[in-house]
Amino acid sequence: MYNHKKCVAMLLAGGQGSRLKALTTKVAKPAVSFGAKYRIIDFTLSNCVNSGIDTVGVLTQYQPLILNEYIGNGQPWDLDRTFGGVHVLPPYQAKNSMEWYKGTANAIYQNINFIENYHPDHVLILSGDHIYKMDYQKMLEDHIKNDADCTIAVLEVSLEEASRFGIMNTDENNRIVEFEEKPAKPKSTKASMGIYIFKREKLFSYLRSDALDPASSNDFGKNIIPNMLNAGEKMMAYPFKGYWKDVGTISSLWEANQDLLGEAPEFDIYDSAWKIYSRNMGIEPQFIADGAVVSNSLITSGAKIYGTVINSVIGASVVVEKGAVVKDSVIFADSVISSGATVNYSILDEEVVIGEECVVGSPKGDGVEIAVVGRGCVVTSKSVVAAGANIEKEDK
Repeated sequence: MYNHKKCVAMLLAGGQGSRLKALTTKVAKPAVSFGAKYRIIDFTLSNCVNSGIDTVGVLTQYQPLILNEYIGNGQPWDLDRTFGGVHVLPPYQAKNSMEWYKGTANAIYQNINFIENYHPDHVLILSGDHIYKMDYQKMLEDHIKNDADCTIAVLEVSLEEASRFGIMNTDENNRIVEFEEKPAKPKSTKASMGIYIFKREKLFSYLRSDALDPASSNDFGKNIIPNMLNAGEKMMAYPFKGYWKDVGTISSLWEANQDLLGEAPEFDIYDSAWKIYSRNMGIEPQFIADGAVVSNSLITSGAKIYGTVINSVIGASVVVEKGAVVKDSVIFADSVISSGATVNYSILDEEVVIGEECVVGSPKGDGVEIAVVGRGCVVTSKSVVAAGANIEKEDK
């Protein structure tokens, strides 16, 4: 048996992410690029290592190849440990059966043996598709101090937004007394962040019962949390104050990238006390040519800018040729914006080529939707990609 661990993290990274359209046709949502040099999963993994959580199981399922390769042995996040570290956990064939993860709770249930290898006192459940910085150690301390069976991180949202979330109704001590899944008339504004800490044995007990229920959706929000509340378990809310964004839609992904811009960005990735780690590909420095125009933009390693870039996030080794204009957009790595092309209010995936004098998207404004061009697409010269379009490369 491995050394005893106080807390083991289980990171749910297997979702299809269909609301991200062409961006997740070939890539798992946590592996989608973000902030010019990162992938979405970097933020949760960095939170773990910055919080002193050194044992992380990453549960993959949909399109896992790029994500698995990216995580590798966990070295970029200091998670290449002899005891613990990061482990990629896809569904596997057991002696009597093989089945896909049927829900968030089922995914953890299928990996009980992995957790038991470390015999932790507590289990931290995380999602791989959120952008935020959070000290899980402080949440764990609160969980232990309260002797809680389960602690759920909550974020204050507006009353108008509350109906989009699972809402925790609490007493004056932050003990959860009721859970409402996307209520039409919410009683509070404490929204679940999908971050849970459980006592290990208590979690295992409910997971095993849930697995035996044929009517269950095998989901934490729909089944495990309500069942624990109904049984009178001690469940506490942990208030989180800070930036948090679920980047599960095209608009929220674009917004989160924009939140990195400006002299006082809404989300600060420059904090040396809480570094965001990622896999460094050893790319050469960026180049901004004489005559190029760059305003309020993030441009990372290997990018070559000869044209105009305004209010945009430019990924590694992107080329913006002379006479090309990129505005209010997010361009992933290894893409080319050819001479005379205009890209407005768009997200372009990796290895996209926008031909000469193309027009992609429309200027940002009320009612205008974001244009999306998927991985590996080539938009031929003088083509027009309409606002709100979703262009995918056809499989041959």
